[in-house]
Amino acid sequence: MDRVVLSEVADGVHRIEHAYVNVYLVTDDEGRVLVVDTGLPATWNLLGEALRELGRRPSDIAAVVLTHAHFDHTGSAAAFRTRLGVPIWLHEEDFTIAAHPYRYAHENVRATYPFRYPASLRILASMTAAGALRVRGVRGLLHAEPGATLPVPGAPRVIFTPGHTYGHCALHLFDRDVLLTGDALVTLDPYTGRRGPQIIAGAATADSVQALMSLDRLTAYDSGATTLLPGHGEPWTGGVAAAVEQARRTGAH
Repeated sequence: MDRVVLSEVADGVHRIEHAYVNVYLVTDDEGRVLVVDTGLPATWNLLGEALRELGRRPSDIAAVVLTHAHFDHTGSAAAFRTRLGVPIWLHEEDFTIAAHPYRYAHENVRATYPFRYPASLRILASMTAAGALRVRGVRGLLHAEPGATLPVPGAPRVIFTPGHTYGHCALHLFDRDVLLTGDALVTLDPYTGRRGPQIIAGAATADSVQALMSLDRLTAYDSGATTLLPGHGEPWTGGVAAAVEQARRTGAH
């Protein structure tokens, strides 16, 4: 089994990076845990190891929040529902994708990307080995309403950032100075292998123009989020505005 790599990336916010996908655990003073995105299926066992490392148990998981419903973010969501009975929050626009993980809109043909961007081969192979082709659908989700502060550990505020998917949302942890950007803004694109702030390539993005426009919604948090935590890649501490500016310069691929 892979060994968990767990790092505290903000106060009470811990990152698991597995198969080039990030999962975040947000803890509170009451001993509860919020899981933000669930990674790929093989990440499930690593989540248990991470909880033990934090001195927590599966019963301490109070909720899961999904930034969006792509298979690399919902890989263990069904297990959270069936094994632990944990409530899962997601924007309702992505409920259909959550139930059918491989039915999602994307602009470009995915098969061409490994030829155009050879650096993506290792990343995509790692994701496949971690179960990217065997993700189960999940139903019975709760709607993460834009603008709402969810009643879960960390009290994340939901920021509607459509484009990557039509229901994509980022999360602001006000008291941690953290912006969880999901795939609205990443520092590694699995489909190109390029690093640095950017949107995800059209191989997995429904509407790149809309995704770039949604970056405007992140800049409103420039003074309230010193740390950006993306769905793929390393944390960014250079400011929201600088990350957004670089993502706009990089553009769509």
